Order: sequence, then C-alpha cells, then structure tokens
Amino acid sequence: MEKPHRIAMIYGYAVCLVAIITLLIAIPNMVNSIIDLGDPIHSGGFYSPAKQPSLASFENYKMDVLSTPQSEGKTGVTAYVPDDQTLRAMYEAARDDKIASALHIARRTIVVFGLLTIISALLFIIHFRWMRTLSKAAL
Repeated sequence: MEKPHRIAMIYGYAVCLVAIITLLIAIPNMVNSIIDLGDPIHSGGFYSPAKQPSLASFENYKMDVLSTPQSEGKTGVTAYVPDDQTLRAMYEAARDDKIASALHIARRTIVVFGLLTIISALLFIIHFRWMRTLSKAAL
C-alpha cells in the first residue's frame, strides 16, 4: 500500500513544480505586455520587422523613407519621391497600424498568460492541499 501513495506524492509534487515554472514564465510576459500597453509605438521586440522605417516622429519617418535606396529600374526611370502631404498620410497610416497591432498583441498576451496564470495557480493550490492531506494520512 506504500507504493501507490508514493506514486501519488511524486505526481502531486511534479504538478506543483510544473505550475511554479509556468507561473515564472507567464508573469514576466504579462508584465511586458502591460508595459507595452502604456507605450505601444515603442513596443515590438519579436513581432516587428527589422527593416521598418522609424515611427517615432514624422521627421524620422521621412528621413528613413527618403534615404532607403529606391529600386531604380533598369530602364533608367527615376524613383518616385512622394511630397510631404503624401508622406504625412503614409506616416499616419503606418503609425496607426503599428499602434493597433501592438495593442492587439499586448492585450492578447495579457489574456493568454492571465488565463495560464490562473490555471497554474489553481492547479498548484489544489495539488498542494491534496499533498498535505496525503502526508497527514501517511502519518
């Protein structure tokens, strides 16, 4: 009768350990997403493309767009250079898209890791209480 009790104890401690590791992974991800909600234009990290014009200000965006080498055709046709009004519209559209995308990713991450945190905490509490009753019953 000692063997099934030992297997149950190993199972309970393993679930508690996995729940703690999951909490240690989920909580920092939620904190990062909460910070991204406060400043979505500067968020990014894993989800933003590397060769994207800066959206910090219109002047930075304009310099990045105008300094990128436009692919001049082999026919010798010069590249199109938009005027300031068109550039401003492009900047506003890109900035709004970046903010909407960053907010969506941050909210989704908070929901997913929030649910994971709740489930892990519940699993830990349930199994920890069960382990205490098993250890009291063994005495």
